[in-house]
Amino acid sequence: MLTVKIIEGFMDKLDSTDITILRILQKDSKRTAKEIAANLNLTVSPVYERIRRLEKQGYIRKYVALLDKNRVGLPVTAFCQVAMRFHESSFIEKFEEQIRNIEEVQECFHMAGKVDFFLKINTESLEAYHDFVKYKLSKLENIGELNSTFVLKEIKHTSEFDI
Repeated sequence: MLTVKIIEGFMDKLDSTDITILRILQKDSKRTAKEIAANLNLTVSPVYERIRRLEKQGYIRKYVALLDKNRVGLPVTAFCQVAMRFHESSFIEKFEEQIRNIEEVQECFHMAGKVDFFLKINTESLEAYHDFVKYKLSKLENIGELNSTFVLKEIKHTSEFDI
């Protein structure tokens, strides 16, 4: 039997039905309110209203389709660690804005520790990654050091939270 946690947000509480709905939608966001209601032995209307409330409260940020990187021609996954030369807020903010505008960067995290930023990039080849670094990333101001690592094999990939 699954243990159900009660999750408290800033102002909102999620009950076991809310949590179950979130779990179902994390696994497959195409599930309809009707399908979820049948799974929970509820009617469609309250499930639909709960989903809308969860969206409005920000528990559900958006719905996406997860694409297969190989099928769309972007099989090379690289993680790039970026260390900045200067750490004043204006330099950090400028870098963050520039990174948001580079389409190859899928994820960017501001880190604590030896590196300042951790980037995830998918490209069609090592040569394409080289061009990305040479012609885009290295052109950004204030980068002191870049360190790239490449994925040999993806062992686990999930977007689900354990709630």
